[in-house]
Amino acid sequence: MTIAVAKLTDPAVRAFVTAVNANDRAALFAVLAPDATMSDDGSDRNVADWTEREIFASRGHMDVQSEGDHGRALVANYSNETWGEMRTAWRFTVDDGRITRFETGQA
Repeated sequence: MTIAVAKLTDPAVRAFVTAVNANDRAALFAVLAPDATMSDDGSDRNVADWTEREIFASRGHMDVQSEGDHGRALVANYSNETWGEMRTAWRFTVDDGRITRFETGQA
């Protein structure tokens, strides 16, 4: 069962998912801290390069299936035009309302 984005618990994570699904670079980078870091399947990646390739250029979309850790851990069906759809896990570190790190990988 998909969780409506508006119902996600953590405001920063909710803004992140909203930005991804709207393909909105400005909104995504507004919720990320300036020095935010990320990893994909356990390997650290450059945030700007990864988001361009995996979200914006390929029209990424998250359908959230579950959340935990007060809204900072998600399982989502993630799809984009490059890879199709896959079940993914997302973990977010939030400080002062901004995401300082996110980690994603296959669930």
